Amino acid sequence: QVQLVESGGGLVQAGGSLRLSCAASGSIVSINMMGWYRQAPGKQRELVAGINSRGSTNYADSVKGRFTISRDNAKNTVYLQMNSLKPEDTAVYYCNARGVLTTSYTSLEVWGQGTLVTVSS
Repeated sequence: QVQLVESGGGLVQAGGSLRLSCAASGSIVSINMMGWYRQAPGKQRELVAGINSRGSTNYADSVKGRFTISRDNAKNTVYLQMNSLKPEDTAVYYCNARGVLTTSYTSLEVWGQGTLVTVSS
């Protein structure tokens, strides 16, 4: 019914940049919260950054000042600009959408399939 498709992951050297994108598709009326989570090998999934429909953002302390989250409500798309990448940023990054109001008047939470970001030292 609703899908999230991520793109933009890959291999980058420490200090480099990557931009992740996540597009939501389906029978969507509106999306309240969109965000990025990540999961490194052997670790729990953690919130990286979130943004609501009004543009208010929040970030994990570990990425503040390096990562920027943004969204295009008209395209139901969220972005994560990652600068000054560190090896410890290596993880699978997952897109998340919460409060997805559909044309069937249901509210969903949806996850993307994940995209791998690898930062080499």
